[in-house]
Amino acid sequence: MKSVGFVSAVVYTSVSVLAAGLFLLATLPGQYTLVERIGGTAWVFMLSMIILMPVVTPLIKKRLGATG
Repeated sequence: MKSVGFVSAVVYTSVSVLAAGLFLLATLPGQYTLVERIGGTAWVFMLSMIILMPVVTPLIKKRLGATG
């Protein structure tokens, strides 16, 4: 059985990378500087990680049927 922590980390990291990528794609047609695009992308990634960590872990734990 896979570790709940490892599966959770893969899930919330993947979702955060996807959100950051979508943000980057959304800024491409605009008149934003490279610094604004990279800074915003990093900001979206970090905030997504902070928000998703405590939300995803219990969901994965419940889905995998882990105890403890």
